[in-house]
Amino acid sequence: MESLLPYICLALAAFATTYVLTPVVKKIAIKLDAVDYPSKRRVNTVPTPRMGGLAVFAGLIVACALQIFGTLNWGWPSALVPHPSMDINYPMLGLSFLTIVATGALDDVLQLSPKAKLAGQVIAAMLAASSGLLIHAIVNPFEAGGEISLGFFAYPITIIYLVAYTNIINLIDGLDGLATGISAIAGCSMFSFAILAGRGDAAAISAALIGSCIAFLRYNFHPAKIFLGDSGSLLLGFALGSISLLNVSRTAALTSLIIPLIVAGVPIIDTFSAIIRRMRAHVSIGQADKGHIHHRLIQGGYDQRQAVLLIYLWCILLNLGAAAINQVEVFWRFVIFLVLLALSAAFAFRLHLFEPVLRHHYNPKTKKDEIVTPDDEAFADEVRAERRQHQERIAKLKPRKPGAAPTPRDKARR
Repeated sequence: MESLLPYICLALAAFATTYVLTPVVKKIAIKLDAVDYPSKRRVNTVPTPRMGGLAVFAGLIVACALQIFGTLNWGWPSALVPHPSMDINYPMLGLSFLTIVATGALDDVLQLSPKAKLAGQVIAAMLAASSGLLIHAIVNPFEAGGEISLGFFAYPITIIYLVAYTNIINLIDGLDGLATGISAIAGCSMFSFAILAGRGDAAAISAALIGSCIAFLRYNFHPAKIFLGDSGSLLLGFALGSISLLNVSRTAALTSLIIPLIVAGVPIIDTFSAIIRRMRAHVSIGQADKGHIHHRLIQGGYDQRQAVLLIYLWCILLNLGAAAINQVEVFWRFVIFLVLLALSAAFAFRLHLFEPVLRHHYNPKTKKDEIVTPDDEAFADEVRAERRQHQERIAKLKPRKPGAAPTPRDKARR
């Protein structure tokens, strides 16, 4: 228990800091007009300040300072000790966290363009990669003791991984307490993996992240008094992505790369289904819609609390599965992964996550192509038209039985 005491103290310090500073950040957000006002796309019915990520970040900073103080004065083991095969420049890694928070905070206040926001995320990921947070090689599954060197590609792969992890949390941040709770659950899994692997740096950040998220939930759970904003959702995704990389060595096994993806399985499924849904509707992948997991649950009759708790349970199931995979032999890893995949796929199809909620519609009055939603009458017309086209394509592929009466289509062809 003594070995866990420093991490408990870090979590408590982050909790206390975030808990105390969240009301202060709320006042700052209101003064800067960093506020989400009710609209068709939002679920909040009253103006709610964002920028809550600043309070979460403050919790991480205080926890970091306490870790350093504890190491120097109380004999705590240093958390600034990377894996022997991975040389980490921790000040630069800290700068990458500051960059992602600054990007999110600017977006909360100024509403940055998507390109500007993405640029900030890429810069933060580049700083993290430059700090040494890289997977230089992966284990070759087809050769005992062999490895596949990534060489120069270690940098772009790491950058893409961190930016993707950052955005999957950002995209699922649609209900009160949803992204915060998911991050806390994922943080618990990351912490357990770090402890088992003896990774003090990953364990320290995970403990601080858990404490900050739980404290913020006090203000963020429905009915939310403040939102994470991009300053928070980007920070949480970036932190979880960084922790997952700190948990692996310079040469990563396939399992160590898959486990972080299972831990974040729900937001990954949500993001993947959104891409498929928008491609099927022939709209931009970046086009926002109301077909996400939380939207579907709300449309299904659940209130915000119920929807969030159901998603929490789904996340817990996946995180328990990831923990089991980390402890069993290869065969059972494969079995558990397939079971989790099947259950998640069934839930996703049950919620109709892959069905488009945006459609193109030609408006004869304006003579323009418009994007319509299920709230528009034209949406049902477009759905029926798509079904007719689908049935016609199937009919063309089916061979006509010998002696069968010609169809109207056959007569028209003659």
